[in-house]
Amino acid sequence: MKWCKKCVLPDTRPHLVIGEDGICNACKNHNLKSSINWDERYSSFLKIVNESKSRSKGYDCLIPVSGGKDSTWQTVKCLEMGLRPLAVTWRTPSRTEIGQKNLDNLISLGVDHIDYSISPIVEKKFMVKSFERFGSTAIPMHMALFNIPLLVAYKFNIPLIIWGENSAIEYGSSEEADKGFKLSLNWIKKYGVTHGTIAKDWIDNELSEKDLTPYFGPNDSELSQNDLRAIFLGYYIKWDPELTKKVAMDNGFKIDKKIRTGYYNYADIDDDFISIHHWMKWYKFGFTRLFDNLSLEIRNKRMTRENAINLIIDSKEMRPDEDIKSFCKFVGISELYFFKIAEKFRNHDIWKKKENGKWYIPNHLIHDWNW
Repeated sequence: MKWCKKCVLPDTRPHLVIGEDGICNACKNHNLKSSINWDERYSSFLKIVNESKSRSKGYDCLIPVSGGKDSTWQTVKCLEMGLRPLAVTWRTPSRTEIGQKNLDNLISLGVDHIDYSISPIVEKKFMVKSFERFGSTAIPMHMALFNIPLLVAYKFNIPLIIWGENSAIEYGSSEEADKGFKLSLNWIKKYGVTHGTIAKDWIDNELSEKDLTPYFGPNDSELSQNDLRAIFLGYYIKWDPELTKKVAMDNGFKIDKKIRTGYYNYADIDDDFISIHHWMKWYKFGFTRLFDNLSLEIRNKRMTRENAINLIIDSKEMRPDEDIKSFCKFVGISELYFFKIAEKFRNHDIWKKKENGKWYIPNHLIHDWNW
């Protein structure tokens, strides 16, 4: 494993590349922000807003929301622009109490809202299959998060979808992810965390095409026919987790009392199962959600790399045992089977066994980690 000299991410992270100078492309992408003419980009956003208002026959835009701080920020910004939005949520089967409260608060800001629930029978089967096949419980989630808003916007003839951050840029990936600043089906397949799969790849004798209806979005020709535009707000307005948190909290968003996963007590708080998706990075890539979050803090100059490493030393792997137990109960598998599947995805290119049988990573960021 190679580790970025500026942040605390390794080259095992998908789409992250560390150059000859020892610095990763995510850090370089962030540095480019200082040279961006944000006034010019905001002016471009104003043109998109005005065009959508002139074309709309009802809703000016659609905002995919979870109730988290970013979706609250998106909603506030859209309302400030005088847009008439429709907010759409894929309803997670493990929504938390605070997640529901924050979603209710978001709606109270003044938006119409669709809370889209998928059959739990379908979700259970899909989640187990995706975990068995790719070691990820979150493929159905990501597929729903991207395709349901596209499908609803297409059906309602809404001209514009406004997403928040472009995660492909914030956590790595190549510059091509940001070239057009426009979300497409190709972007979803490449950067949508679905392991390059689409809904039709999951059709089998247990999940029919009709069962998977919510996971099929409109195709590119249909999107083009409706001239549906899907953009990232973070391309036009500078995105920073602390800034979006402040806007959200100023508008009623509540943070959790404890950190659920990673570093922030305001992130990933609306869904119990998302922590499992993040924890599997430990097996696959040798890092956790904490490394992602601390790298953002380093890039935004709120923390030194040395301080970040000290926090990692104190954290250990942060295994979400209670969430794993809840997940196993929901999908109907034993915890023993869960860990048996998880073990299949341990990356043997980086993980090695000691003589005492313990797994360890020889080139880990923390050389004296207590394995």
